[in-house]
Amino acid sequence: MPSRSSDPFAERLDAATAEIVERVRELSTSNPALLIDGRSGAGKTSLAARVAAAWPLAGRLQVVALDSLYPGWDGLAAGAERAREMILIPHGRGLLGTWRRWDWDADAEAESHAVDPALALLVEGCGVLTPASARLADLTVWVDGPAESRRRRALDRDGDAFRSHWKMWAAQEQTHIRRDDPRSLADLVVDVP
Repeated sequence: MPSRSSDPFAERLDAATAEIVERVRELSTSNPALLIDGRSGAGKTSLAARVAAAWPLAGRLQVVALDSLYPGWDGLAAGAERAREMILIPHGRGLLGTWRRWDWDADAEAESHAVDPALALLVEGCGVLTPASARLADLTVWVDGPAESRRRRALDRDGDAFRSHWKMWAAQEQTHIRRDDPRSLADLVVDVP
């Protein structure tokens, strides 16, 4: 039976999780804000889940995925801005943040969710790491990998729902990378196979 350690992708995410957990322990705050950015299929959501499972501080870690905020397939930049305005700024000021989930089927906003400023926060999704949002975070992470591997993982995960939007989404990712240079804003860069 193959072990989990025979999966280079899982190994890299496990190593990154350990490094993030160690860096969180070194922070001088009980409610840090973490940002995990990267291209589609790089492993942002998987990394966020691992970090949440290994969370080293007292209290619950709030995890918000930008997939819940993007207002449709052409909304990468808008979703990232919504996260900054409705989640990161209030959290950084010690205020309750609220955001509305995007209902992809209805193509409209849905229910509201609260973000407790007393608890730690992890926001993951492509576009979240910008010069403006980096100033609001205690730890920033960029995750990336080879285009074909990322595409395969993304399409295996989302299938036909994403296939017809892949090129449009990749173009938005590229615009974000050119405009914001998230890799240079990251405290930690995770390159996956």
